[in-house]
Amino acid sequence: MSRADEIFIANMKDIMENGYWDTELAVRPKWEDGAAAHTVKKFGIVNRYNLQEEFPILTVRRTAFKSCVDELLWIWQKKSNNIHDLHSHIWDSWADESGSIGKAYGYQLGVKHKYKEGEFDQVDRVLYDLKHNPASRRIMTNIYTFADLHEMNLYPCAYSMTFNVSGDTLNGILNQRSNDMLTANNWNVVQYAVLLMMFAQVSGLKAGELVHVIADAHIYDRHIPLVEEVIKNPQHKAPKLVIDPSVKNFYDFTVDSFTLVDYEYEKLDKKIPVAI
Repeated sequence: MSRADEIFIANMKDIMENGYWDTELAVRPKWEDGAAAHTVKKFGIVNRYNLQEEFPILTVRRTAFKSCVDELLWIWQKKSNNIHDLHSHIWDSWADESGSIGKAYGYQLGVKHKYKEGEFDQVDRVLYDLKHNPASRRIMTNIYTFADLHEMNLYPCAYSMTFNVSGDTLNGILNQRSNDMLTANNWNVVQYAVLLMMFAQVSGLKAGELVHVIADAHIYDRHIPLVEEVIKNPQHKAPKLVIDPSVKNFYDFTVDSFTLVDYEYEKLDKKIPVAI
């Protein structure tokens, strides 16, 4: 039985049984047919994943691991904001004719800032501090840049990471303003678990705990039947994630540096509609 499954199922049941429906409100998201995409939500969900116990990927339905990692590298390693640098089509709806999503996500991580030690972008500053200032309580990133919001085709959902070293262990907090729980919850958990493990490996640390803080955890109205089906599925044991131990530089990781061993999951034959 997967701990990630247990957390996901508990979240979904809580939202459906105790959540707030926004059906009386004017909402921004729309379905492909133009109908308003309403949600039921819970505010302030906090989930904790111990990466030393298991890798937190769902088994009650498949999470596309390789695509998760590819998008993670697109944002954090390539620091790109152009979908032509991405191998999946998940960002196509938010890209302009040139493929750009505006000054969002990877763009923000690649902007250099001045420090007394020199100029760093946000990713390189984290890497520097993990090696040179592991006791720091200032190791964090934030891509919710208010001055650039008007030039983003989608405001960042998962917008900040805070890293903290305890002894030889690296822990992290992912802050997310909004989470489409069926479509993207485990996708984000998997990505930032992998990111934490990548940073730990290249810094000579062990990956510890990922804490996921979600302000608005919601299920879309048209997702309810799918959620009810998924959470009734049998659960399997969590797979093991193997990371190529020879990689010592963050920028040397590729999608092929990661292997899921014994990943068993339940198939979902129905397409999940995405609200835009």
